This record gives sequence, structure tokens and C-alpha cells, in this order.
Amino acid sequence: MAVQYQPSGGTAAEISASIETGIRTGGLDAGAPLPPVRTLAVTLGVSPATVAAAYRALRERGLIETAGRGGTRIRPRPPVARRTVHALPVPEGVVDLATGGPDPHLLPGLARHLIRLSHDLPTGGYERGGPLPELLDLAGERFAADGIPSGRLTVTGGALDGIERALVAHLRPGDRVAVEDPGWANLLDLVAALGLTAVPMPVDDEGPTEAGLAAALAAGVAALVVTGRAQNPTGAFVTRGRAAALRRRLQGYREILVLEDDHAAELAHEPAHPLAGSTGSWAYVRSLSKPYGPDLRMALVAGDDTTVARIEGRMRLGTGWVSTVLQRLAVELWRDPETRDTVARARDLYAVRRQALRDAFDGMPTHGVSGINVWVPVADETSMVAGLREDGVAVAPGSMYRLVSPPAIRITTAALDPRDAPRVAGAVLRRAAGTVRRQV
Repeated sequence: MAVQYQPSGGTAAEISASIETGIRTGGLDAGAPLPPVRTLAVTLGVSPATVAAAYRALRERGLIETAGRGGTRIRPRPPVARRTVHALPVPEGVVDLATGGPDPHLLPGLARHLIRLSHDLPTGGYERGGPLPELLDLAGERFAADGIPSGRLTVTGGALDGIERALVAHLRPGDRVAVEDPGWANLLDLVAALGLTAVPMPVDDEGPTEAGLAAALAAGVAALVVTGRAQNPTGAFVTRGRAAALRRRLQGYREILVLEDDHAAELAHEPAHPLAGSTGSWAYVRSLSKPYGPDLRMALVAGDDTTVARIEGRMRLGTGWVSTVLQRLAVELWRDPETRDTVARARDLYAVRRQALRDAFDGMPTHGVSGINVWVPVADETSMVAGLREDGVAVAPGSMYRLVSPPAIRITTAALDPRDAPRVAGAVLRRAAGTVRRQV
């Protein structure tokens, strides 16, 4: 815990508010340890039950986590906006392979489509809101081509928005959710913020393992979240055989909610092998952010009638609907042959860049059979990330994406020049060799 910040308060609400203030103002950094319950109780002159209640409230809101003997700590990315930003900037001259987004130079242009739309956008009031029929028709054709079961369709404000709404529609705080480990950092943060309990499923190059799913089901999970291809951070791809094995495991669990995140969409070379329909409640979420740009905050969702009806019902109570301007733009992009060619070119280049880095590791174990990331197991994440910055390469620490899986780093190859791959891999190999020598 930062020396300059000391939690205060005489009630559980006051203590939890004080710790939240510390997070918001930067007095408590991500990963900072909090005092043991009894120690803080003595310091504040309150009962241990009061401090325990404060910690429980913070844990339910995803602000802190307890890791056994590791004690209680601030979560890596607590769901509280900070007054000051503590993100480590990427210095000039350092190759940024940490960010995780698509290459801006490979995104299709939007200007000419927006100009055309500006001439014939309809005007109207709230009664015109909701999913556009022409967008749903196109989405239905694309889902059917990928073997997604026919179901009800809707539009949400991005992949995570769709996943959150589906989870909230079915689950309650305290329910268990099976998640990939390593898995998408935003999803892990969301599960914690909703007060749900993450149950880790090991991931190999073919996705969640059959044994991992079996263990999660035995643990009584109410939902399962899977990334079928281009998994972030490992690049896993759920093969036809693995999908069949997972579907067999799900037999007899009709009440479980199965969510699938297809964020790569048209950027994936690999075919989809969905789990959708293997249980009574399901949703398949396909984002437009990676192929068409992160600012196109939209995802198409296919699901069973009850799940989609609940998602739309909750949207009507809040945002109402995704902007019809964005929906019309999506229709334009999907219908445009030039845009299709641009996305196809990006798909091919991403594959070349990813494979160039994997080849450069020359036998060192790496993962990344699809997508824009390469996952590299390492002995010490902290020293590796810091050392690589000294070498002019910024990568992401695996701790952001892990629950109980071993240490690693994530290297995003979206904007990597293949000619730089040997330099990047060489820096990792040298640092890894140095770690081994120190341990010996």
C-alpha cells in the first residue's frame, strides 16, 4: 500500500468509501496490498467484522481481490475512473507491441460512406429507434453462413456491452462464471465488477480444455464465456474437434448460459465452430471494432429468444438503442466490395505479421495460432516487461489476463513490421536466458 495513504472511517461504509477514494485519487495503486482485517481494525479502533464487511463490499464491486496467503490487494484494473492517469506511457523510439488494437493503417476508410449517408439520413423521434431490419438481415445471413443457429437478433454497443447485458439478464451477484484462463482482461474485470465469481478454465491452442470445462461445470457455474477464434491474449482457435468435445460436456446442462465472443469476425482466417445452441440459453456476439475500427461501437448478437428479449428490454430502460447512424454505416460497409477487399487484405497481413514473430522465436514455446497476439510464457513477467522497455520494445504483462495460469507476456503483432520480428524475439530470448542464469 502506498505509504502516503491510510484508510479511515468508523463504519464499513466509511472504510470502503475511503479505500475507493484512495484508488480514485491515485493514493492506492493497482496491486497495492491492504492491511489484514485485524490490523486495520486495531488501527481504526473498530471491530474486525466492520473491516471485513468493508472489504466484502469492495470485493463485490470488483475493486479489491483476495489471493489466499497473498492477502488482499487492489485489483489490477478496478472499475473506478482515476482523477490522474498512472498508465505507463510508451516512450518515443520504443516499439509499441502492448496496446492490443488493430493497425489504424489497415482499417477501411469511413469518410465517403459518412458523406453519402449524410445526404439521405431520415429524421425522426424516439419511435424510429431500435435495430435496423436491413442490418439484422445481413447479420442473419452472415451468422447462418458460419453455422450459428437461427435465433433472435439484436444490436448492442460493442462486444463487452452485449456480454454484460446477457450476464445481467441471467445471473445475480455471487453466481459463478466459467472464463478462459488466460483470458480477455476486460471480461475478467467485468465479471469482478458485476459481483460474479470467475471460475478459470485452462486454455491451449484449441481453446478451453475439455477437462477445464468439466471442472467448471462441477463447480456449479451458471454461465460460460468462450472466444472461438483469435482469443485474446493467447490466439487460441476452437477447432471442430474441440467444439464437439465441449458440446458433449455441456449435455445435461441446459440451464447454463453460453456466451461466445467473436470479436475478430471477418479478420479471422479460421472458420467458426460455435457452441451456440448446446444449452437452452445462449448468445453469440460479433463485434465490428477489430475489422472496421474501435470507434464503431457496435456488435451483432444472435441468441435464444428469452436472452435477446431480456437484453433489448434492459437497453430500453437505459441507452435505448445503438445509434441508427452507426447501424446504417455498418450496412454500407458490409455492402461495399472495396471495404471487403480492405478487410481481407488486413486479415492476410495480420496473419503474416503474427507468424513472422512466432517463427523468429526459433523453438521457444509461444502461442498464437490466430488473431493479432502472441502469448509467450516467461519465468518473471515484471523483469521481462521492464527489461524489454530498456531494449526498445513495449509488451503487456500477462498478469492482466491471468487468474491461476503461469506467467507470460502478451505481444501484439497487429502493427509489427515483419522485418522487426527477429529483433523483438531476440530481445525476449536474451532476457529469458538471463533470467535462467540468475536462477541457476
